Amino acid sequence: MNDETSKLHLINAAFPNLTENEASSDYMTQHRILSTKNEYVDCLNDKLIGLFPRESEKFVSFDDTIDDTNQFYQEEFLNILLPNGIPQYKLILKRNCPVMLLRNLDPSKGLCNGTRMICSDFKKHIIHAKTIVGQHSGKQVILSRIPLTLANDEG
Repeated sequence: MNDETSKLHLINAAFPNLTENEASSDYMTQHRILSTKNEYVDCLNDKLIGLFPRESEKFVSFDDTIDDTNQFYQEEFLNILLPNGIPQYKLILKRNCPVMLLRNLDPSKGLCNGTRMICSDFKKHIIHAKTIVGQHSGKQVILSRIPLTLANDEG
């Protein structure tokens, strides 16, 4: 069994009958895959998002350097960097796919690190989603583009 086949077997075991249940938030809360490394997560996410029906939406970052007056760093180079705490430069989503927040955006409204949601609609710089777990379950939220920068001590 090759690596691609193994990944598909894992996805099918963790998410049986995904296409029939893709709109069910109960189904999404009961199934998950845990992984040890971000590179495995990224690979599995790419495969899993491909299994969801409908057209995908691609959100990309606007990368540039701070305090580089000449802008010597090309965007393509910045996109291959993966510093700790900064997500990939692209996010590919489809309607009804599950997402998890990786930042505390507004904890008083339930938008904190680890909050699981289902994507319901997309605009140019906005994601409409519904919280599917916790005390804010069922709440509709709007996630807008946010700036991310590294802390000064991380270099």
